[in-house]
Amino acid sequence: MILVFGKTGQVATELQRQGHVTALGRDAADLSDPQACAAVIADLKPSVVINAAAYTAVDKAEEEEALAQRINAASPGAMAGACAHLDIPFLHVSTDYVFDGTGQRAWIETDPVAPQNAYGRTKLAGEEAIRASGARHIILRTAWVFSAHGANFVKTMLRLSETRDALSVVEDQVGGPTPAADIAATLLTLADAMCDGATGGTYHYAGEPHTSWAGFARAIFEQAGRDVTVTGIPSAEYPTPATRPLNSRLDCAKLATDFGITPADWQGGLSRVLKELTSETK
Repeated sequence: MILVFGKTGQVATELQRQGHVTALGRDAADLSDPQACAAVIADLKPSVVINAAAYTAVDKAEEEEALAQRINAASPGAMAGACAHLDIPFLHVSTDYVFDGTGQRAWIETDPVAPQNAYGRTKLAGEEAIRASGARHIILRTAWVFSAHGANFVKTMLRLSETRDALSVVEDQVGGPTPAADIAATLLTLADAMCDGATGGTYHYAGEPHTSWAGFARAIFEQAGRDVTVTGIPSAEYPTPATRPLNSRLDCAKLATDFGITPADWQGGLSRVLKELTSETK
């Protein structure tokens, strides 16, 4: 059995669509209660655990860092400890926010970490807890996740375009938009590999080619056939409570070398998401 923490999030939803998994929502596993999460693993004794749940409200985390710490660090650490006790693999989704977001080179797994906001700090603490647990694990860092489900940039842009024909979008933040469906497929492939004895470690998986949020918005409107003018602006003109990284590029070469998994084609993924959203409205 593949046990998934998370049920309604973007990646968790795709895991349920693509694989035979047992997904746990908040009613079955309270992510703010680390010992309860560990107890579920001990009770169900799955063959592999995937943690696709997290506290992801980046700005709100500035005010709720203690809660984000429990959900993003203490609970994954407890899950990994339970997996170590049962000698089963643990897979965990992390983020580019563990880096400081400077420069223009794509981040590799061994680059120094220096998160610039509360969300990034709690996600880094989760990574450290997992590594310290002794569990065989994979930490999969990703970025700019989108899908037809939940709240994400694609759905926000489409909603705004219903009433506006011009938008200002940040252009000095650059990264790789990543379809949740591709993250889920990658996690399922990695879960199989870990069950077959793969060593694991920390890996990056994100979309290519790299683009800015403004560039992503233009692609969304072009593919969706929406006549919206996008004006690129600097981050300074769109202040947020949490500092956003300017450089969210992730180098995915290690994942390709070790597992043959290549970076996500976000443009193709965007096309599939838009088709799904269109079919839902008919």
